[in-house]
Amino acid sequence: MFDNIAWKYDFLNHFLSAGIDHSWRKKLVKIIAERHPEKVLDVATGTADLAIALTRHSEASVVGIDISQGMLDLGVKKVSKRNLAERIKLQWADSEDLPFSDACFDACMVAFGVRNFEDLDRGLSEMHRVLSPGGMIAVLEFSKPRRFPVKHLYMFYFKHILPLMGKLVSKDRAAYTYLPESVEAFPDGAAFIAHLQKAGFVQCHERRLSFGIATIYSGLKLN
Repeated sequence: MFDNIAWKYDFLNHFLSAGIDHSWRKKLVKIIAERHPEKVLDVATGTADLAIALTRHSEASVVGIDISQGMLDLGVKKVSKRNLAERIKLQWADSEDLPFSDACFDACMVAFGVRNFEDLDRGLSEMHRVLSPGGMIAVLEFSKPRRFPVKHLYMFYFKHILPLMGKLVSKDRAAYTYLPESVEAFPDGAAFIAHLQKAGFVQCHERRLSFGIATIYSGLKLN
């Protein structure tokens, strides 16, 4: 599915969110950058938007992984165009079976990817495994607004307007019907914090953005 929509993925992300996704990613990478990491893993990197954003706020090197080769191919082009090939390395890999040794990254980050994990707990445990002691995980994901009228307006847009517009632009109805369905099923808020803690993370926090449309979750690996 992601291979099929890769050519329009960036445009639709920015268009359907009215460009606010840029500010969400900026907030996430600033949280990571504050810890001054040297090596960062970007899981479900897609077309490398988050990895590229991090380089504006940190000197860290980034390894981005994804299971969609179509998305990675576009990401490689974007990285090369910005002369960032020495700092960002992209490769195919499964987030639930990371091809890296234990404790080899200072931070792990994910933007709009964890809700696509087939096994959420295994994916989070893998990120915990490859983090060094003291390392941070930061996850940006869609969430569900809780207050009227934002909740009702958001759900109407997400269930009716977004799939229609996504289909018209990408020519793939399934992809943008899947999006609201996956958000609806995702364990956001305290439920996701519980998954982070189950994977071994401590000092877990959530920061709700834009009236709860998205949330940044963070946690630390102690040992």
